[in-house]
Amino acid sequence: MNDDFNNPDESPHQGDSQERNIYPTMSPIAAAFTGLVVVFVLYQIGGSILTLLIFGLDIKSANVNAMRLMTIGGQIMFILLPALVFAKLVYEDVGTIIRFKLPSFKEIIVFVVGMILITPLLQTYLYVQNFLINLLAEKYVVVERIKSILDQLDKLVTETYSDLIRSETVFEASFIVIVVAVVPSICEEVFFRGYVQKSFEFRIKPVWAALVTAIFFALYHFNPYGLIALFALGFFFGYSAYISGSIFIPLLLHFLNNFIAVMTYFILGEEEFIQADVSDPSQIGTNLFLFVFFLMLFMVYIYLVNRNYDKIKQRKELL
Repeated sequence: MNDDFNNPDESPHQGDSQERNIYPTMSPIAAAFTGLVVVFVLYQIGGSILTLLIFGLDIKSANVNAMRLMTIGGQIMFILLPALVFAKLVYEDVGTIIRFKLPSFKEIIVFVVGMILITPLLQTYLYVQNFLINLLAEKYVVVERIKSILDQLDKLVTETYSDLIRSETVFEASFIVIVVAVVPSICEEVFFRGYVQKSFEFRIKPVWAALVTAIFFALYHFNPYGLIALFALGFFFGYSAYISGSIFIPLLLHFLNNFIAVMTYFILGEEEFIQADVSDPSQIGTNLFLFVFFLMLFMVYIYLVNRNYDKIKQRKELL
């Protein structure tokens, strides 16, 4: 990473003068962890209790549109609202903390290209990862038992998710995009790449702030097989948020990622979408090659962005 992404004392891509005028009412590190704990309790635990109180134990028979509205409400009330409230109480300047700044069109294109590269990279990684897990499970009983537990958790998560995105009409499909792509991208990015990561950046190097935030972002999703891929995705979102200084960049990338997932479900269907195992082990060679290929492309992309991003910013300022 470039110097900007490793130096907590320099932030030329963001409002330095504004940040120096921010006086937190508590330690930024404590503020970040407090926010993480509160949101976890509110959304994961409180949301689950509220769901049970409203829909009962037989969630499978609950009205799916009511569940979708509940999902939207939970995201807004238990993730977005706490992020804004904490930002106001701790830092006062909410706009600076959540990086409320419009990016240029060139900046958007730069990071969309990165999203285009990282998507097949992570897809091929997941294939290789699952192939290795299956291979180890065949040889070691301990791994097989752990895999069995993870399979059950993965099945529960993906089947619940698939219930939310199953549609029969164009209108319903459009509503699903709002539920799964639009609302989560706004709420989660304002919280994670806005409030949490920005809080960490006040005390630790930006690269570590993005890494730590990405870890919690991955854990938050409770996706056992997608944990590493979610971490990598979260780190890229954090990287884009820091060097662009705009929450709208990771918000757009997050939306695109979720939108692609929804489209994949609509095109391939439920069976392919929720399949965690490697369906064709004979393709491991091809997928391993593609993984290395896209990894190299992505590394070149990051190098070029780090090397040329200042020029992109300067051109924007001259317009």
